[in-house]
Amino acid sequence: VAQFENYKPTTIVGGSLTITVPSGLYNPNKLLNLGSNRWSFNPQFAVSHPFGPEQKWQFDAYANAAFFTHNTSYQRAKIFRQQLLPGLEGHISYSLAERLWASLDTRYSFGGNTFVNSVNQNNAQQNFILGSELNVSINNQNSFVFEFAKPLVHRNGPTYTGFAVKYDYVWGKGYN
Repeated sequence: VAQFENYKPTTIVGGSLTITVPSGLYNPNKLLNLGSNRWSFNPQFAVSHPFGPEQKWQFDAYANAAFFTHNTSYQRAKIFRQQLLPGLEGHISYSLAERLWASLDTRYSFGGNTFVNSVNQNNAQQNFILGSELNVSINNQNSFVFEFAKPLVHRNGPTYTGFAVKYDYVWGKGYN
């Protein structure tokens, strides 16, 4: 515990890999399916840098890319494939109090064009979204998150302007 009392945040670099397996019901005879009948791999690299007086500010940046395998039984005997879908994300956060922080957020994604039997569907995505977030920690294990997001550029991707309220619970002892 004594080690953490004198801890000063520093720049952190990290990475992750999300793998989505072809789960859910998939029927090649139906247009709509719960499953996608393909794998996806999404590596992400991130950097987080605290700065400013008392290091109450934090800058986070992420770069990611979604890779997809082919669905070889799309609408019975067709082959569905999707190109790489890269994205960039950035956040600037400020700690307002010990258990309260706010951020301004942005996300940009582009690419991901799809093909059916090698015929280009001309549906590449280009999306630029701005948003904000407020996180209120009730205690070490419970917090509420209030989010707002609005797309400024939207082409063939999620088109929403929305507000969300989330409740987070951390199992175990939580964070101090």
